[in-house]
Amino acid sequence: MTESEIRPRSDLGTRTASGVVMMAITGTAIWFGGVVFSLFVLLIAVGLLREWQLLIVKIADNFGARLLWTLGGILYIGTAAAVLAVFRDTGQTDALLAFIGVVIATDTGAYFAGRTFGGPKIAPHISPSKTWAGLWGGMAASGLFLLGFAYASQGQIWPWTLIIGAQLAIVAQAGDFFESWMKRRAGVKDSGNFIPGHGGLFDRLDGLLPVVIVGALGILFAEMASGRLVAAS
Repeated sequence: MTESEIRPRSDLGTRTASGVVMMAITGTAIWFGGVVFSLFVLLIAVGLLREWQLLIVKIADNFGARLLWTLGGILYIGTAAAVLAVFRDTGQTDALLAFIGVVIATDTGAYFAGRTFGGPKIAPHISPSKTWAGLWGGMAASGLFLLGFAYASQGQIWPWTLIIGAQLAIVAQAGDFFESWMKRRAGVKDSGNFIPGHGGLFDRLDGLLPVVIVGALGILFAEMASGRLVAAS
């Protein structure tokens, strides 16, 4: 999720190839699990923290502010990484795939709805390309994805997954806006150049980080509520 400047058409092939490679690597790591997946998550987390620090150096101009930003980055990125590792180790692969799918669906729906309908911008001073139409498109795509994913994995249609998917789309977009705000403050277009055609790791995972955290909290609360209901019965 780089800034809103339209990239050249010739960049589409590079972006597509990079996306395919990223999905293949991620899928392989999830499939292997264990040490392989833990190492994969660790490497990604280190890369994210590096890009976070590069932004912080440009955002904060004193030691105290940089320290607070650094601690915040460790908490933010570290929590998401821990959730991914724990969920895979405990066999909750469906949850991991759902998190990733929600973010991809949100990005895809927002992109096509934004390009098709245009309209008012949400916060043009932060991310000039983000429109309200794009947000609604992302929410619809995410809700439909989660509805279909629940049916494919559980064999049942749960209408409330539409609402959860839409809510997680808002969370993903919030993460996107947060990273865009950081880049605006830092005066840079991308968080890095690690991924050809996509920018840095943070540019690609800005929406996934909050979705993983909020999604995990939602699952935890649901399990706690279910436990209380069972105990009460």
